Amino acid sequence: MNKIFIIGLPRTGTTSISVALLAHDFKVAHTAYTKRAFELADVIADAPCFCDYQQLDKLFPDSKFVYLDRALTDWVPSMQMLLKKMLTQLDQKTGYLNPVLKRCFNKTFALLATADPLNKQHLEACYISHQQEVCNYFANRNDFLKIDISYNESLKTLLHFLDITAEEAGEFPHLNIGKQVDNWKEFKHPNKINSLSAGKEHRKFFDYAQSL
Repeated sequence: MNKIFIIGLPRTGTTSISVALLAHDFKVAHTAYTKRAFELADVIADAPCFCDYQQLDKLFPDSKFVYLDRALTDWVPSMQMLLKKMLTQLDQKTGYLNPVLKRCFNKTFALLATADPLNKQHLEACYISHQQEVCNYFANRNDFLKIDISYNESLKTLLHFLDITAEEAGEFPHLNIGKQVDNWKEFKHPNKINSLSAGKEHRKFFDYAQSL
């Protein structure tokens, strides 16, 4: 197994699953914006994974992919809250957020092509489209798992998928609930990987992004 990619959209539990896997001795990057971060981490979640999973599948053969599902009735208001906080900083020219993150959000949620990115029907369509594309791409593959972390036994299902004994796995931690959006930054653990880790190529990202 090369890497574990968590490819659910933001607000589907990417922080909760990242923290859960830290507890099982994985090195985890919740978002990764440099090649070095990918090299250091066993698990990479959120951006750019939810957007670039096809490219990452080719770069890291024999990896595993975990899609996080969430009821639209819960996900839409949570995503609306997140986007309301982030929209101005996702602007391609003036936003301060990392270019990889901006590209992934703009592509997945069509921020530049819709008059109201917070619109309920628009976000539902983006979610459904992403889910269908993911499921079609990974159809009939045994290196793909789809779970909803709010369900009982979902952590146990994940650990079995990763070949980890998990008879008493418990449940996922519930993080970034309500208006909280950055519990990962506050969470302390020696196996956390910095999203901007620098290596021999400094903070360079993968070349594939230049053609997207």
